[in-house]
Amino acid sequence: MTNKVKAMFQPDAARHSSDPSIHADALRRAAWTRTAIAVAIAAFSTAAAARDNRPPAPDFSHAPAATQAMLAKAKPVTARHAMVVSDQHYATEAGVQILKEGGNAIDAAVAVGYALAVTQPCCGNIGGGGFMTIHLANGENLFLNFREKAPLKATPNMFLDAQGKVVEGRSTDTYLGVGVPGTVMGLDTALKKYGTMSVAQVIQPAIKLAREGYVLQEGDAKIINDDLEALNKYPESAAVFGNGGKPWKAGDRVVQKNLANTLEKIAKGGTDAFYKGSIAEAVVKASDAHGGILSMKDFASYNVEWKKPLQCEYRGYTILSAPPPSSGGTTMCLALNILKPYPVADWGYASPKFVHYFAEAERRAFATRNTYLGDPDFVKIPMQKLMSPSYAASLRSTIKPDKATPSSEIKSFLPPSEGNNTTHYSVMDSHGNAVAVTYTINFLFGIKQIAGDTGFYLNDEMDDFTAKPGASNGAGLVQGEADAVAPGKRPLSSMTPTVVLKDGKPFMLSGSPGSATIISTTMQSVINVVDFGMNMQQAVNAPHIHMQWYPDVVYVGPGLLTAESKQQLEAMGYTLKERHLGVLESILVNPKTGLLEGASDPHRSAGSAAGY
Repeated sequence: MTNKVKAMFQPDAARHSSDPSIHADALRRAAWTRTAIAVAIAAFSTAAAARDNRPPAPDFSHAPAATQAMLAKAKPVTARHAMVVSDQHYATEAGVQILKEGGNAIDAAVAVGYALAVTQPCCGNIGGGGFMTIHLANGENLFLNFREKAPLKATPNMFLDAQGKVVEGRSTDTYLGVGVPGTVMGLDTALKKYGTMSVAQVIQPAIKLAREGYVLQEGDAKIINDDLEALNKYPESAAVFGNGGKPWKAGDRVVQKNLANTLEKIAKGGTDAFYKGSIAEAVVKASDAHGGILSMKDFASYNVEWKKPLQCEYRGYTILSAPPPSSGGTTMCLALNILKPYPVADWGYASPKFVHYFAEAERRAFATRNTYLGDPDFVKIPMQKLMSPSYAASLRSTIKPDKATPSSEIKSFLPPSEGNNTTHYSVMDSHGNAVAVTYTINFLFGIKQIAGDTGFYLNDEMDDFTAKPGASNGAGLVQGEADAVAPGKRPLSSMTPTVVLKDGKPFMLSGSPGSATIISTTMQSVINVVDFGMNMQQAVNAPHIHMQWYPDVVYVGPGLLTAESKQQLEAMGYTLKERHLGVLESILVNPKTGLLEGASDPHRSAGSAAGY
């Protein structure tokens, strides 16, 4: 300890007086002060440890050896002040740039949203819609609904033929599948109310990326190449992404001048430029030419909604997530309510017992989702009952400890009465503002068509409605009358942008693409951190589980189960199928170090976490 530092712990009299009695008294006071400081530090450390009641280290012993080794090496990106995590590294960099220029988390989130529309055209968008969950540094919690709406000419039977059968592809591959986009109004509304910068400032990185181009990484090229044949069917799309029919490769540059022009119009005119000007006119003209039903009135009457986020408690943490018309928050909180009394941490990650109870909780939560949830402006949702402890208890009581419940039996337990290719990102600034955003055009590249010279792909979000009650949609979800098509209605979604609070402060942000699997992967990221004590990168990388009631299958991530665990679960009556689930983009505030941990899912290799 230096003399200067030592002096800080000595009273002034001891440092300056030569009187021994004064000196002795001062030293006694100094000793008392040091003791008090030590006690205070110890008390603070004890309180901090009490607040972090998670396991001291994760236990991966139930997972296969290769998975154990992978997770043991998983380390998050860390930063002291701020963090941005997204599916695409250019978009992450755009968000960090805005933060370093003095913007807040809302400014950065809007910048990331526009940058993803350029660098991740399959999923990032201005032709779709989504949700934003916000925690402000002043303690206020908010939710912004900018989900697409059905056109005013939409009808309940628009996706059926004369015999009442669902016409395959009508809701996913044609202009009839396009809902009125909400992204531009959503981003602009959040920016104007809670941001500190202008739209011209935050959209500038996206304009530059569109006009000058961006260089593909292997993950970027794969996403485009997977749909290259479809993208080449339409001239406006082929002109930008067709590449003459040749596969794209890492190192290629993509330039989108038409999209740059559209973004510049938004920079100058904001929401009106998109909904009341030439951009909307071009979309309506293309819709008319291809048998669609969009109108200028649809665009002019579109609105976004500020709502309260859905809130539930789990093991001392407050979870803020998406309320209807998203099913994400409701389904996740119901499943967590079912799991709450069980000793999940004791069972361990990837243990057959955890997989069993997790799958059964989801089976019941998804049955509720698919029966009761829809756009609350059109259907009455018994939300208070669905979120009540007694409802969770009634579902929990039907779980058999050693046997899978057939999904066909779940209906009797109920009270009487998004495409897979979404994108999520998380942002936290140095002030304590936290923003989680999930938005989508549903399936990869939506309907695969670009309207005129607008430069952006249009969504096929109408597929998220129930084309026919009892028939499955593109995600395999069987839904009911609550999600039937109606003019101006928002389709039910699974998007689950989530902020987790501890003692009123941001603890974790998470979310994922993946249609119905969004709910499962987001929920497991919370369980992995809270119950199993994982760091953020481990929680993101860990193979996941998904069960959505129908089909009666439990999907498991590759590397989740040992051969013995698989055999044990199959003996209990489970049908297991392997598939990769979700792409988490998450942030954790480490309660021990205070550092922000950013984790981008390696399954979308072009993503990144970055901060400062």
